Amino acid sequence: SYDRAPRMIVLDMDPTADTVHGGQQLALFNAYEDEYCFMPFHVYEGQSGKLVASVLRSGKTPTAKEILGVLKRIVRRVRATWPEVEIVFRADSHHTKPEVMEWLEARGIQFITGLTPNRRLAAIFEADIRSAEKKYREQRQVGRPVRAYASRLYAAQSWSRARRVVCRIQVSPQGTDVRCVVTSFRTAGATYLYDVVYCGRGKMELMIKDHKVALRSDRTSCHRKEANQFRLFIHSAAYVLLHALRANLLKGSELAHAQFDTIRLRLLKIGARMQAGRTFLRFHFPTSCPTQDILMRASSILAALNTT
Repeated sequence: SYDRAPRMIVLDMDPTADTVHGGQQLALFNAYEDEYCFMPFHVYEGQSGKLVASVLRSGKTPTAKEILGVLKRIVRRVRATWPEVEIVFRADSHHTKPEVMEWLEARGIQFITGLTPNRRLAAIFEADIRSAEKKYREQRQVGRPVRAYASRLYAAQSWSRARRVVCRIQVSPQGTDVRCVVTSFRTAGATYLYDVVYCGRGKMELMIKDHKVALRSDRTSCHRKEANQFRLFIHSAAYVLLHALRANLLKGSELAHAQFDTIRLRLLKIGARMQAGRTFLRFHFPTSCPTQDILMRASSILAALNTT
């Protein structure tokens, strides 16, 4: 999937709800979703948007064993191909497990994951929170949110050692909002780590939307879990094809950053007449096709790729 070894690979992992309406294997009630569902793992390369893995699992919060079961296989394959590549792991607070962090650290893998605030963290960052609230009260422009960032060492009771925690504080008319992440990055600034590195994983929501909504990967209505995993695999193959289409054939066009459902409607679901010969297939599109320039350009790129 790469022409040459990348300098860095960012692994973004997140489970997403897949509502079920029958007696499928692995279906469980999820209190947060208030539905019976699966919660399949989705893993993407965070910089390119390439799909790494999609694994069907039951509808509950992931355990450290489940997370490591997927991570170990991915990292083993990556290291076998590119032993020197830097790997970064990003995820929300459901993935902040002591066993996961220790495994990543032992293998030199950088990570930044969400951390649920608690009383101890509130006490550690109390001075920073009060400073941000004071700045909000004293500012000239009433109602303008104030943001502040800080980092401290923190060790939960279940952790084997202290780790760096970055705290983002936002004071607005709605009140004080405190978010925390735990990271293995030691020298990068707190603002950069939170706003750029951690919040960069927000792009993954669009990737999951392409996979789940545009490609209908939640159509997992078979009873057996193996059959539903195969369905998920087929939809993942469709994601890989459409991602390659967008990255290679639509580069520089108005659809270069379009979501998959837009590409499907404007480029793939176009009526055409097919002429079949002994050595060719010829497609005749309507002259009024609004995306004919993009189609011509894409076909030219595809023809050039076939000759290399």
